[in-house]
Amino acid sequence: MTTNAEQTAETGAERRTVFLLAHTGRPAAIRSAELVVQGLLRNGIGVRVLAAEAGDLPLPSEVETVPDDTSGALNGCELLIVLGGDGTLLRGASFARTSGVPMLGVNLGRVGFLAEAERDDLDKVVDRVVTRAYEVEERMTIDVLVHSNGTVVHEDWALNEAAVQKVSPERMLEVVLEIDGRPVTGFGCDGIVCATPTGSTAYAFSAGGPVVWPEVEALLMVPISAHALFAKPLVTSPKSVLAVEVQPHTPHGVLWCDGRRTVELPAGARVEVRRGAVPVRLARLHQASFTDRLVAKFALPVAGWRGAPH
Repeated sequence: MTTNAEQTAETGAERRTVFLLAHTGRPAAIRSAELVVQGLLRNGIGVRVLAAEAGDLPLPSEVETVPDDTSGALNGCELLIVLGGDGTLLRGASFARTSGVPMLGVNLGRVGFLAEAERDDLDKVVDRVVTRAYEVEERMTIDVLVHSNGTVVHEDWALNEAAVQKVSPERMLEVVLEIDGRPVTGFGCDGIVCATPTGSTAYAFSAGGPVVWPEVEALLMVPISAHALFAKPLVTSPKSVLAVEVQPHTPHGVLWCDGRRTVELPAGARVEVRRGAVPVRLARLHQASFTDRLVAKFALPVAGWRGAPH
């Protein structure tokens, strides 16, 4: 659902505040952060950063810092600006999900499907934030439960995907797949990716899964290097519950959520994936279709296209 950005701004506040998150290990991110901070402060918008990042950034004294472990770090902020590659953007998504504050990503990496702007667009980013000329859309997430011996031993979430993978390079992971309480198939494989439409252009894409437009509400289950005749990507209802059961006789596996958080899966573990209760809100500057974004990000060849006849 898309809402006007003005609905996300504070009402009655004396000063607007934007939270800035950057990959401070990259010189480009440091320079970009400096330009964004200067532009926002010049227009009377306050800036807040994590204390751990403040020492790596050339920040004026007016910039507010908060401890990293503060759950309310984004309280009172109308927007979260993230500068970096896919890893930094996914880190920012955690802050956005927890706080409900929309995230505006500026890509300093390679593909950056979660980003709304590129490094050369910093002036435009500042201008759109100042004038509130952006919209906010919600992206579905997934909630993940890990069961062992009938007990929930781990809970997690992901914006892109939850991947069950083998640990031992010389041995396959034996799994059985289940959808909505019914078994589908079983095989040996390198892993299984359970993804959202947002994650269809991430790990699931690399594993051979379909590209799913963000406005399509669905869940994906994509095998990785499966040794089976029937090992095709599956697309289910967003109301479905996906499950991956690690067979008791197989070596233990590992669960990765968004490639950032990991937990070991003992033999016999069961991983359940369902639509997340809390979405991630993304700020959008452009009205361009996802088709155009796909073509641009992957540099797809479209020469010769003539369009529909008039």
